[in-house]
This record gives sequence, C-alpha cells and structure tokens, in this order.
Amino acid sequence: MEKLKKKIGSFSFWNWVIASIIFRLILIYFPKNLNLSSRPEVSTPLTSFRRLAEGYWLKQSSMSSYAGSMYHGSPLLLSLLGPLTVKRIEGQPNHLLYSLVSVIADVVSAMLIRATGQNLRLAYLRSLESLDLVKQIDVSEFLFSGDIAALIYLCNPFTIVACVGLSTSPIENMAVILCLYGACSRLIPLAAFGWVIATHLSLYPAILIIPVIFLLGCGPDSPPRKLFLQRHQQKEVLNQSKLPPGFSWGPIIHFAFWAFLWSVYVLVLCGISLKQFGGLWEMFKSTYGFILTVEDLSPNIGVLWYFFAEVFEFFRNFFLIVFHVNILFMILPLAIRLRHRPCYLAFVYVAICSMLKSYPSVGDSALYLGLLGWFVNELADMQFSLFLFCGYVGVSLLSPVMHNLWIWRGTGNANFYFTTAMVYACLQIVLVVEGISAVLNHDRKLRILITGKPQDAKS
Repeated sequence: MEKLKKKIGSFSFWNWVIASIIFRLILIYFPKNLNLSSRPEVSTPLTSFRRLAEGYWLKQSSMSSYAGSMYHGSPLLLSLLGPLTVKRIEGQPNHLLYSLVSVIADVVSAMLIRATGQNLRLAYLRSLESLDLVKQIDVSEFLFSGDIAALIYLCNPFTIVACVGLSTSPIENMAVILCLYGACSRLIPLAAFGWVIATHLSLYPAILIIPVIFLLGCGPDSPPRKLFLQRHQQKEVLNQSKLPPGFSWGPIIHFAFWAFLWSVYVLVLCGISLKQFGGLWEMFKSTYGFILTVEDLSPNIGVLWYFFAEVFEFFRNFFLIVFHVNILFMILPLAIRLRHRPCYLAFVYVAICSMLKSYPSVGDSALYLGLLGWFVNELADMQFSLFLFCGYVGVSLLSPVMHNLWIWRGTGNANFYFTTAMVYACLQIVLVVEGISAVLNHDRKLRILITGKPQDAKS
C-alpha cells in the first residue's frame, strides 16, 4: 500500500510539474498583454530586466555598465544573461531565450527543494525511530513534504509572475536553494558555491551562513537533543548510536575553505570584467552600496521606499543603520532558539530579509513560501492559516489596483499603495511568528509523549 501511494504521488507530482511548465510557456507568448516586467511588485532596481538590458547596452558601447545609475546587479550575471536581452528568434516573442532560462531555473529550484525535503523527511523519521515514537505517531500519515514544497514553489503565482515578468529573482532563488541543498546533502563544495553566488547577487543571503553551519555541524532538522537524553534516561541505558551526532567542526572548516576559494574566483572574474571601469570598488559601490544606502525610492512592495521619501535628510543615515541592524539583531536569538532546526531557521531568515530588505519583490516571497512547504507536518496546527492565505490573496489583488489609482488615474496618492505594502509586511510578520510558535509547539508535544507531562518552554 505504501509503495502504491508513492507511485500515485509521483505520477501526480510530475503531472503538476509539466502543467506548470506549459502554463509558463503559454504566458510567455502573451507578455505584452500582461506587462508584468514593468510591475513594481515583480521588478525592482536590482532584478529588472530592462535595467539588465540597459547595462548590457552600456557594456557593448565600451562604457561602464554602472554608468547612469541604471544597472546595479552582478557583472557576472550581466555577462551571462546580457546577450539574451538582444537575441531574437524570428517569429517568436521577444526575449524568449531569457524567459526559457527563467523557466529552467524555476524547475531546477523545484527539484532541489524536492530532494532537500526528502532528505529532511528521512532524517526526521530516523529521529522519531531513535526516540521510540514511531508506534505512538502514525508515520504513514506524514505528508511527502518534499513534493509539496516543490509544487508550492513551482505553482505559486508569485513564482510564475517573477518568471514571466523577466525578473532575475529565479536565478537568485536558485542560488539560495542550491546552498541549502548542498548543506543538507553534505555536498560542501556545492553548498559553498551556492552561498557565495547568492551573497554575490543580493547580499542578504550572507546571513544564511548560520543555518549552513548548523546543517554541516549537526545535521538536518531534528527534535532537540535534550529529548533524546530524556528518553534514554528513562530506559537507564545510554545508547550512543541512537543519539544525534554532536557538533563537528571538520565540515565547517571544509566549508570555509571552499567558500574562500569560490569568493576569490568570483572576485577575480568580476575584477577582470571591470578592470577598465573602476575595478571591484566600482562594483561594491554600485551593488552593495546601492542596497545599503537605499538610493532608489521608486515604489515597491516594501516599506523602506516610503519611509526614506518622507524622512528628513539629517536623520537619513541614522535610520539606515536602524533598519539594517534590525535584521542583524534577530540573527543570534533565533539561532539559539532554532539551532536544532537549521532548515527552518533558514526559512525564517529568508522571510525576515524579504520583509526588511531595501528592494523586495514577489520573487522573495515565492522563495520562503517554497521553503515553508518542507514543514507541512510540523505546521499542521499553525493558527491563522486561513487568515494568512486570504491576506496574501487580498494584497496580491489590491496592490496593482492601488498602484493604478495612484500613478495612472491620479485619483489616489502614495498612501493608497503604501497601505498594501504595510499590510503585506504585517502578514509576513504573522507568518513568521505563528510558524515559529507552531514548530516549538510540535517539539513540546514530542516532549510530552516522552516524559508524560508538559514542561515550560524554557526547558
């Protein structure tokens, strides 16, 4: 029966994958009618296809791709994707080749998410077996979280519009997922490559170094180590083979070596690409500097553009520090509380960055919602699920309407659009808080099954 379920599930999974690819290809043939590449929810100053094409034109004209303050992405990304902005296939839609690259990136990301989810599920089942909870918990009822997470990512409207809207978000998301897949599968060179490329493309994935260290040092997500000790104390026999492995520094050192190697390689390539136009300093100033100083105040689904449009210039630097340090302040407490769940910690970090980054887009939300699918079994009792679903749908529908009323019809103002951005940020806060609460409650239930009595959260 279990094998039959797997076969049926696998057949259904591949049907959905093929359907999502066909749906993307259909939408690619109607890009002018959709006009998604100009939507502020889809394209930002860092992920815009138009800015990528402008940067490539400047490069082809023997000028710096960062001249004119249009392009602010990676010079390597420009060298790889830039030629696709000018190539045409007769009788086919413009930028078809670039769109196909985005489709391939989405499919590869979904497959990596699926493989990582399968690894997490197997590791979690082994943990339950070590705790002797297999008989008390009906394991057959556990959902195949890898398949669910992959389909959430692949069929998510946010992922689809980011792909069809010619955004570079699919490439950035693939680098993040590649890093987590490599760390979870113990493929250290691959994990280091994904982390370096993701950080190089958008800076914020640098904080994923914390969950990657936990993944390599301790292994995938599992119940707290204290539960294993409590279970074996009850048996009065300490079986070391059934305890989760302790923290190991060997893989961390190996990862640091490969991360350094890949970083040097990327910087050398960037230096060669920009040797006539200011070198690496020009790249740092136009990419990371652009992100940290929030120079472009064009509307997006974040909250920083409106705030810095209104704040007095005298206080600008102070609030820049406040907003960016706000992300850093959350790293250590969350790492301490969720150290036994590094993949879930990665989801939380990605969601927080998506909420507070300078230039967010729906592609960022597509990434963390896909990662959330890994934990469908642990989040089964999460509160406000329906409220969050309706909230995301409502914001997705109202945001274009408010933008149209403000920019094109002139019957509204910036507050109309900013209100949807505020609601969107609040929804993400609720999702993160309730998600963490649900995961910790799941661990408490396991503790109750082992000890037979509830204990407070601090234990």
